[in-house]
Amino acid sequence: MFHHVQHYAGDPIFAIVDAFNADLRPHKVNLSIGIYFDEQGRLPVLPSVLAAEQRILAEGGAKPYLPMEGDAAARREVQALLLGAGHPAIAANRVATIQTVGSSGGLKVGADFLRTWLPGSAVWVSDPTWDNHRSMFEGSGFEVNSYPYHDMSTGGVAFDAMLTTLRGLPACSIVLLHACCHNPTGVDLTPAQWDALLPVLRERNLLPYLDLAYQGFGEGIAEDAYAVRALADAGITFFVANSFSKSMSVYGERCGALTAVCADAAEAALVMGQLRFTVRRLYSSPGLHAAKIVSHVLGDADLRPMWELELAAMRERIAAMRRMLHQRLSALLPGRDVGYFLSQRGMFSYTGLSATQVDRLRDEHAVYLLRSGRICVAGLNTGNVERTAEAMAAVLAG
Repeated sequence: MFHHVQHYAGDPIFAIVDAFNADLRPHKVNLSIGIYFDEQGRLPVLPSVLAAEQRILAEGGAKPYLPMEGDAAARREVQALLLGAGHPAIAANRVATIQTVGSSGGLKVGADFLRTWLPGSAVWVSDPTWDNHRSMFEGSGFEVNSYPYHDMSTGGVAFDAMLTTLRGLPACSIVLLHACCHNPTGVDLTPAQWDALLPVLRERNLLPYLDLAYQGFGEGIAEDAYAVRALADAGITFFVANSFSKSMSVYGERCGALTAVCADAAEAALVMGQLRFTVRRLYSSPGLHAAKIVSHVLGDADLRPMWELELAAMRERIAAMRRMLHQRLSALLPGRDVGYFLSQRGMFSYTGLSATQVDRLRDEHAVYLLRSGRICVAGLNTGNVERTAEAMAAVLAG
């Protein structure tokens, strides 16, 4: 019956991880998958999360199904985290938030919702973007196109070309935007560029769909939510999918949310109802434990400041690795501009390495990264950053 099923070659990122795990060289370095590792190369368990889980266990009690939209306390905390406590949009009840199975679940729920209610729209993603963005929206039946984003010649954003493309899009086009810590480039829009983008989104009647998987890893919790809050303040209708996988180091718990900021309370109620129905058709309801982690960590007067300090420490360690890599590469390759390592933000950086150079890094130096040249800076530590810089310098020098 299934002889006609096409072979799935697997996800390229997980294939690199498999190859890394099979590599017996003791000096190997994994800079491929987007996971935060600590100075010892371990996946950390945050004390704030551990304390929250201890409280959850102490509370005990039954484990019922959550509503389709998820836990009410967790959803309230997500809205405050994204928009700021007491934001007028929240007070006006024009914000609809559902708990989702990670931000990937949020993206998928939103994609299915939009395919039903904006069936004539197409989706536009940045060039480049996270590979799964395209496949998720195509899987929901959308035509997916790209707009200019990364300027290889400058290492920054091709902002003029981006605006020109967006100005030419049909009304109700869905524009996927990275709110901060762009994956894969690490190149973000500045606040001034976001401010210049808002009138284009409004005048062309475009629907921004923000992916916010790394809040707190760029400049700070509030700073990384600049785009979310600017869009809400401007009265623009938009979606945002956010995740706690990285910021709370709870990858396997699948803690995420999808939020729609609407024109008014009546519209938000309609959107909320159909988001609930979309969840019912997909996975019925989200996880209880994930909701309790989020609500405890964000809503507790003791755990919240503890978590914010832990998140700041992760952010600062990544920044320190960027500085060390930049310093060593600058010394090894005098005359070559590698300043983009300092201007890029978050867990990822585009190195400028070609696919052939990436292959050499893997084969000759046991340094693993994506063939696009993207590295996960959080995979660096003081024990491997110099060796990594030397390997990169060797392949860049030819």
